[in-house]
Amino acid sequence: MRVLVVEDERVLADAIATGLRREAMAVDVAYDGGGALERTSYIDYDVIVLDRDLPVVHGDEVCRRLVEGRTASRILMLTASGDVDDKVEGLGLGADDYLAKPFVFIELVARVRALGRRSAPALPPVLERAGIRLDPGKRLVERDGREVVLTKKEFAVLEELMRAEGAVVSQEDLLDKAWDENIDPFTNVVRVTMMTLRKKLGEPQVIETVPGVGYKL
Repeated sequence: MRVLVVEDERVLADAIATGLRREAMAVDVAYDGGGALERTSYIDYDVIVLDRDLPVVHGDEVCRRLVEGRTASRILMLTASGDVDDKVEGLGLGADDYLAKPFVFIELVARVRALGRRSAPALPPVLERAGIRLDPGKRLVERDGREVVLTKKEFAVLEELMRAEGAVVSQEDLLDKAWDENIDPFTNVVRVTMMTLRKKLGEPQVIETVPGVGYKL
């Protein structure tokens, strides 16, 4: 899942990003509304965690422009005010969810995951395919009843392959969903990750390489 965190309090923004990365999400950060609009102009995010009170371009205006542009991204609006009127106003701008500060981080994660599921065709919370069972909420993977311990990136790659439901996923799409904007597009990190993932999943191999196209499970 690709997430953009837009928050001008840098310590908070970086803490949210770090926490979401630990949940196997690819996370970019913008510290003002202008940076958010710039990034969303060339990157498709599944979820945008958007603070309302932003410099350069106010969070409300960022939300309005994204909605008017028919963004496919789901927007979780953050604010220091939890008043009902503020929530109604934020949702009225087109936000998909609203969370008041201070918040409990596990609730933020749960809301981001829920919105991420809504950004694509509905799939069950627990994914199962080819004898593999993947639970994003618990970050648990099993194959034929055996637990498979994966790194965050291996987990994210496997989750994208399973969500594709047998369709081919390109290397570019895997880089986009499992890594952030700082990754070198010419790196061999996907190939290396795929090698270790196949080894950990064991035999028989279930991840197929489609030459020149990508990978499928």
